[in-house]
Amino acid sequence: MIQTLSVKRRMLIIFSIIFAGEMIFSLPFHVVRFFRPTLLEAFDLTNAQLGDIFALYGIMAMLAYFPGGAIADRFSGRGLMSFSLLMTALGGIYYVQIPDKAMLAVLFGYWGVTTILLFWASMIKMTSLWGGEATQGKAFGFLDGGRGLIAAGVATVAVFILSLWLPTTQGSLNVEQQREALSAIIAFYSLMTLLAAALVLIAIPKDEFGQQQNEATATFAKNNTIDTIITVVKQPTVWLQALIVMTAYCGFKGLDYYGLYATKVLELNELAAAQLVAYSTYLRPVAAITAGIIADRLQVGRVITTGFLLLGVSYGLFLLLQPGSANASGMIQANLLFSIILVFAIRGIYFALLQKSKLPSHLTGTSVGVISVVGFTPDIFFASVAGRLLDSAPGIVGFNRLFLLLACLAMFGFMLSFVLAKRISSGKYKNPA
Repeated sequence: MIQTLSVKRRMLIIFSIIFAGEMIFSLPFHVVRFFRPTLLEAFDLTNAQLGDIFALYGIMAMLAYFPGGAIADRFSGRGLMSFSLLMTALGGIYYVQIPDKAMLAVLFGYWGVTTILLFWASMIKMTSLWGGEATQGKAFGFLDGGRGLIAAGVATVAVFILSLWLPTTQGSLNVEQQREALSAIIAFYSLMTLLAAALVLIAIPKDEFGQQQNEATATFAKNNTIDTIITVVKQPTVWLQALIVMTAYCGFKGLDYYGLYATKVLELNELAAAQLVAYSTYLRPVAAITAGIIADRLQVGRVITTGFLLLGVSYGLFLLLQPGSANASGMIQANLLFSIILVFAIRGIYFALLQKSKLPSHLTGTSVGVISVVGFTPDIFFASVAGRLLDSAPGIVGFNRLFLLLACLAMFGFMLSFVLAKRISSGKYKNPA
């Protein structure tokens, strides 16, 4: 079992999972999140068009979550993860050529499969096995916090690459410079994804986590896959967790627009906006790991409930704070950072609810698949909705509408997590065999 390995080997394993867990999404998500203004210009896209392209990614991902969960309960996570990383990196070879809108949509649909089908549930299950029964909050805090640290470090290098094309620190890029800079950034992320594939093969042993993994696989083999899925979907806590993940993920998707908010509302240039988003990502490990430690000492449900409540208040403040003075701008940027911390904290621990719901280990992969099908539906609809809100009312009005939507979703998450926390603490759930 993983707990019998040396501390050094255990840390190498979790680092490889963390690094792979962030790099698998770097090509479809990092380039957009950290360099959205540059990408929109380079590809000649509107927010709505980019949102529709992401919708195709989301549709393909949704189709991949269900079978991906079952596959993770049957096959080697080491092999599944490394193959997924390789296939995702190959997509970067086409991305770097700045394809037209139609082919860009096809590419994102392809990534919807390569980043999810063989990867996602395997990563969650391996993290859960690594953490054991006593430190689930810490394990998932390490996973998301570590992913944030990797994202921030890699994005910092990518921002430096962008700066090489900028005439001055206060200047702007022309379209040709934007395309050249973006191609270099994409090539860099492709190389990092390939590096992650190699690291997984090197760091994770072939027998993975020993007897615990083998027993889970043997149990799965004795059961009918359809029966296993039916058993999982009958659990009310699974559906509550799925909706909690959905609301939290909407908040995470909302971070993709902070760079655009910085250029359109706070009137920063492309480099300064990219720096703001990239550097704020360094808050992710602090927020996620701290939330994980607190969740292990208190109840995970209570921590998530409090996080959603504060996040709803933070989004509401954006509607009251109007830029126009130095003080208002400073308060807005502080509130941006506060909302980012809360989003990262909730995201860092919501999968720790799996262990608290007492689901058996042989159902973990399938449970992750079911939760993810619902929880990550924002990949289908959020970007399209947000893009249309922003395009319909350019400037602060459009962003206020977006923040109002996010505030409503955060309060919905607050209600869901409150109900789940009460249900778990009272023991009102079934423990499927």
